[in-house]
Amino acid sequence: MTILFALSKMGRVEQGKLGRFLVLEKSTVSRNLKLLEKQGIIRKTGQYRPWIELTPKGRELVQNLIPIWEKTMDELAAKLGDDGMKQIEELEKKLG
Repeated sequence: MTILFALSKMGRVEQGKLGRFLVLEKSTVSRNLKLLEKQGIIRKTGQYRPWIELTPKGRELVQNLIPIWEKTMDELAAKLGDDGMKQIEELEKKLG
Protein backbone atom coordinates (compact mmCIF):
# COMPACT_ATOMS: atom_id res chain seq x y z
CA MET A 1 0.00 0.00 0.00
CA THR A 2 2.88 2.36 0.66
CA ILE A 3 3.91 2.27 -3.00
CA LEU A 4 0.32 2.86 -4.12
CA PHE A 5 -0.19 5.80 -1.77
CA ALA A 6 3.16 7.32 -2.78
CA LEU A 7 2.31 7.01 -6.47
CA SER A 8 -1.09 8.59 -5.89
CA LYS A 9 0.68 11.64 -4.42
CA MET A 10 3.70 11.75 -6.74
CA GLY A 11 1.96 11.00 -10.04
CA ARG A 12 4.21 9.81 -12.86
CA VAL A 13 7.66 9.31 -11.38
CA GLU A 14 10.99 7.69 -12.18
CA GLN A 15 11.23 4.32 -10.46
CA GLY A 16 14.50 5.13 -8.69
CA LYS A 17 13.06 8.34 -7.26
CA LEU A 18 10.13 6.39 -5.83
CA GLY A 19 12.52 3.94 -4.18
CA ARG A 20 14.61 6.74 -2.70
CA PHE A 21 11.48 8.53 -1.45
CA LEU A 22 10.25 5.36 0.29
CA VAL A 23 13.75 4.33 1.41
CA LEU A 24 13.39 0.91 -0.20
CA GLU A 25 15.99 -1.31 -1.85
CA LYS A 26 15.92 -1.34 -5.65
CA SER A 27 15.13 -5.05 -5.68
CA THR A 28 12.19 -4.55 -3.32
CA VAL A 29 10.75 -1.79 -5.49
CA SER A 30 11.24 -3.80 -8.69
CA ARG A 31 9.68 -6.93 -7.25
CA ASN A 32 6.62 -5.08 -5.95
CA LEU A 33 6.17 -3.04 -9.10
CA LYS A 34 6.32 -6.18 -11.23
CA LEU A 35 3.41 -7.65 -9.23
CA LEU A 36 1.41 -4.43 -9.46
CA GLU A 37 2.04 -4.22 -13.20
CA LYS A 38 0.82 -7.80 -13.72
CA GLN A 39 -2.39 -6.87 -11.93
CA GLY A 40 -2.88 -3.78 -14.11
CA ILE A 41 -2.53 -1.41 -11.17
CA ILE A 42 0.53 0.45 -12.47
CA ARG A 43 2.00 1.16 -15.89
CA LYS A 44 5.76 1.19 -16.42
CA THR A 45 7.82 2.42 -19.35
CA GLY A 46 10.40 0.13 -20.94
CA GLN A 47 13.27 2.59 -20.57
CA TYR A 48 16.55 1.84 -18.80
CA ARG A 49 15.36 4.09 -15.98
CA PRO A 50 11.63 3.41 -16.12
CA TRP A 51 8.88 5.81 -15.23
CA ILE A 52 5.85 4.46 -13.42
CA GLU A 53 2.34 5.66 -12.72
CA LEU A 54 -0.99 4.35 -11.50
CA THR A 55 -3.44 3.13 -14.11
CA PRO A 56 -7.11 4.11 -13.81
CA LYS A 57 -7.62 0.75 -12.05
CA GLY A 58 -4.80 1.67 -9.63
CA ARG A 59 -6.23 5.12 -8.90
CA GLU A 60 -9.63 3.56 -8.19
CA LEU A 61 -8.02 1.02 -5.86
CA VAL A 62 -6.25 3.77 -3.90
CA GLN A 63 -9.48 5.75 -3.60
CA ASN A 64 -11.20 2.66 -2.21
CA LEU A 65 -8.34 1.93 0.21
CA ILE A 66 -8.05 5.41 1.72
CA PRO A 67 -11.22 5.27 3.88
CA ILE A 68 -10.34 1.76 5.06
CA TRP A 69 -6.80 2.88 5.97
CA GLU A 70 -8.07 5.98 7.79
CA LYS A 71 -10.63 3.94 9.77
CA THR A 72 -7.95 1.41 10.71
CA MET A 73 -5.57 4.15 11.87
CA ASP A 74 -8.35 5.80 13.92
CA GLU A 75 -9.15 2.47 15.60
CA LEU A 76 -5.47 1.86 16.33
CA ALA A 77 -5.04 5.33 17.81
CA ALA A 78 -8.11 4.80 20.01
CA LYS A 79 -6.76 1.48 21.30
CA LEU A 80 -3.29 2.90 21.97
CA GLY A 81 -4.59 6.03 23.68
CA ASP A 82 -2.64 9.24 24.12
CA ASP A 83 0.29 7.57 25.90
CA GLY A 84 0.67 4.90 23.23
CA MET A 85 0.56 7.47 20.45
CA LYS A 86 3.20 9.58 22.21
CA GLN A 87 5.45 6.52 22.42
CA ILE A 88 5.03 5.89 18.70
CA GLU A 89 5.83 9.53 17.94
CA GLU A 90 9.00 9.26 20.06
CA LEU A 91 9.99 6.08 18.22
CA GLU A 92 9.44 7.81 14.85
CA LYS A 93 11.70 10.67 15.96
CA LYS A 94 14.45 8.23 16.91
CA LEU A 95 14.15 6.34 13.64
CA GLY A 96 13.83 9.43 11.46
